[in-house]
Amino acid sequence: MPPRRSDPARPRPRVKVRVEPLGESAVLAELGTRLDTALNTRAIALAAALKKRRDVRQALAAHSSVTVQFNPEQVTHETIAAAIRRLATRRPPVEEPGRLHRIPVVYDGADLEMVCAQLQISPARLTELHCRPIYRAFLVGFVPGWAYLGPVPDELVLPRRVVPRTQVPAGAVAIAGQQTGIYPLASPGGWHLIGRTSVRLFLPDSDPPSLFRVGDRVKFFAAQA
Repeated sequence: MPPRRSDPARPRPRVKVRVEPLGESAVLAELGTRLDTALNTRAIALAAALKKRRDVRQALAAHSSVTVQFNPEQVTHETIAAAIRRLATRRPPVEEPGRLHRIPVVYDGADLEMVCAQLQISPARLTELHCRPIYRAFLVGFVPGWAYLGPVPDELVLPRRVVPRTQVPAGAVAIAGQQTGIYPLASPGGWHLIGRTSVRLFLPDSDPPSLFRVGDRVKFFAAQA
């Protein structure tokens, strides 16, 4: 018997969206809780659709949520929540949402040996694993130019440092949990330092001043010191 074909008239699965108020003129729309590129793509598409509305002042996508600022003189919390739920059912674009960046990394970070010992892998294996994925920039924030990238391979998942550093050098490449990132400026930080890059992430004379944007893709490759 030939396989059954999907019915084009069949209704799409319902997309669950949790919408919570944030004061008098903003809401938070949560599409899920997983660190997942598909959820992030939906969040980016939802933010783009909301920005086209005249009653929306700003819509900012994060990992799997969208923060929406609206004009309370034009729309209520209930009305904007209904619009969000309706727009969330649309299929996101098929193409990748952002640009692809190739970032060279020298894998000689201050925590490299400790991380390898905890994960029970060699530095060469850590380098191979960290360079394997094409990461998604889920969120830009914390300090100017910082992007939360992920997800990392399961073999590299490690909790944050018990004691954060008071000063991490600019360009340090780090991992924590399911994510990786690059410190764009010297700043405090609690992630594990596994390498460094010379690529500038904070560009104060550019608009926006960050090399990475939400939805961008990042591919690391090993470089010589």
